[in-house]
Amino acid sequence: MKMRSLGTSEIQITPIVMGTWQAGKRMWVGIEDSESIEAIRAAYNAGITTVDTAEIYGEGHSEQIVAKALGDVRDKVVYASKVFANHLKYDQVIEACDRSLQNLNTDYIDLYQIHWPSGSFNSEVVPIEETMNALNKLKEQGKIRAIGVSNFSRTQLEAAAQYGRIDSLQPPYSLFWRQVETDAMPYCVANNISILAYSSLAQGLLTGKFGLDHKFAEGDHRAKNKLFQGENYQKVQTALEQLRPIAGSHNCTLAQLSLAWLIAQPQTNAIAGARNAQQAKDNAKAVSVNLSPDELKEIDRIGKQVTDHLDSNPVMWNW
Repeated sequence: MKMRSLGTSEIQITPIVMGTWQAGKRMWVGIEDSESIEAIRAAYNAGITTVDTAEIYGEGHSEQIVAKALGDVRDKVVYASKVFANHLKYDQVIEACDRSLQNLNTDYIDLYQIHWPSGSFNSEVVPIEETMNALNKLKEQGKIRAIGVSNFSRTQLEAAAQYGRIDSLQPPYSLFWRQVETDAMPYCVANNISILAYSSLAQGLLTGKFGLDHKFAEGDHRAKNKLFQGENYQKVQTALEQLRPIAGSHNCTLAQLSLAWLIAQPQTNAIAGARNAQQAKDNAKAVSVNLSPDELKEIDRIGKQVTDHLDSNPVMWNW
């Protein structure tokens, strides 16, 4: 798999990144640790050497699963983790990083990200300068190699960049969720900031496996996803039908087509989670789907049939 530079850092990442929210189990159903470990290892064996996790995913459980899956090849992989919005004071950032280092059983984290802006989820508002000072200190100490932010608007990204080098932005971004294109993407392109798109398959919608009458199990957070609700869901189904012939012409799945489109966008890499080994291997194959400029344009048009009807709120869930 051809590697890409993370921002202006020396870190090399894969265009498909293994996402591990589901490995934390919290807010998901039907997740088994053994399957999560197998999926992460299968992603690695298929060439995906970058893995994204966070302290909030199962309160460290996801990080521990990553360590179990990849501990013996630590020097060949890139770990990205995140500090949550309730740990953004100077000392809290340092302590959170130390916990993540312990969970990941490593002495450095390649990319350490602010998960949500200060004040999110009723957290205490902390000046971005204070948080960045802590991250810069961790970088000086060698505990982290690069700094990133997640769920930041362009304005918030610009504010953080005043106090240190930001090498990545992690926004929700997929063919069906595209606010970043008109907000932060131009800034990322101009400043060589990598985009790590999460929910790159619109939480599974772009696999085409959810029918019109699908109902989620109790406790599955996707039930609150705006794309699974009402008219949005109807438009999604129409768009998927239009995408199927393009996927068919490339002998690939809808998911692979959607990931291939996404990693062809400016500065963009796709975080894709997997519940099992087969899903992880399938995700990796997306890098082999070569789309022509005309096909990219047509897929873009189909996606906008969904996104043109969404409001400007970048948060994907009605929490």
